[in-house]
Amino acid sequence: MSSRPIIPHSAAPTIGVFDSGFGGLTVLRALVARLPHAHFAFIGDTARLPYGSKSRRTIARYAVESAQFLVREQGAEFLVIACNTASALALDAIQAAVPVPVLGVIEPGAANARASSRTGDVLVVATDATVHSHAYAAACSALGLRALEKACPLLVPLVEEGWTNHPVTDQVIRIYLDELLAEAASQDLKPDTLVLGCTHYPLLRPLIERAVPAGMKVIDSAESAADAAVLLINGKNETISDSTALSGGASRVSPTAKVRCFATDSVEKFERLGSRFLGRPVGNVELVDLGG
Repeated sequence: MSSRPIIPHSAAPTIGVFDSGFGGLTVLRALVARLPHAHFAFIGDTARLPYGSKSRRTIARYAVESAQFLVREQGAEFLVIACNTASALALDAIQAAVPVPVLGVIEPGAANARASSRTGDVLVVATDATVHSHAYAAACSALGLRALEKACPLLVPLVEEGWTNHPVTDQVIRIYLDELLAEAASQDLKPDTLVLGCTHYPLLRPLIERAVPAGMKVIDSAESAADAAVLLINGKNETISDSTALSGGASRVSPTAKVRCFATDSVEKFERLGSRFLGRPVGNVELVDLGG
């Protein structure tokens, strides 16, 4: 990857972040921690989620509309697609629709898994839609990794319920991981890396790290995407410790960074839950209409 910045360097670039909901605020949180002087515009297409039940064509149309809003209406110079489903199914369409660089969350997560793994075998936990797309498996395979994916559908509602440090959540995580590790063993895989393939999962990272086998590295795709964005924007790698950024590292999130949040529906829910993901109050979430 080139060390030269791919957008004109400025003291305060405008970065647009898109998700189908508000889980992508974990990506925004990681970006703000790394680029506290940038301006950020985040949109959650909450009126039309979940994207996972939609066709590829519909997902691409929805994602392009949000991307164009960020570029045309908010002046975004760089886009981060903080949605695994949109990254898997609509990244090419978004890149073709806007005149600015676009980064998804899947390839950075796979790249960090490649850098971490010694055995070449990795595990991926994600939502049903992301797993069914096999986007992580494809991205990992392109880098010479064998990836075993598992859908963990109970984790998102547990996070949104606020049960991020609850015994029930801990038990659910251990059940999912036990099943995944048993399947890996049955396929003679020797995984040493686990990729968190959902933007809700960083809030569960402390529980997940306690549940994985000793020595297994946990890769947070939100952190990976933020690191990749910094490298592309600044032409150099300015990271903070990924072990603290989202698990107890809320103090690193600038309380003064300029962040505007938009939603296409459920503004009150966004404001209520968003602070858990962002690590600071999301402020006044603005309602926008992107059409049907």
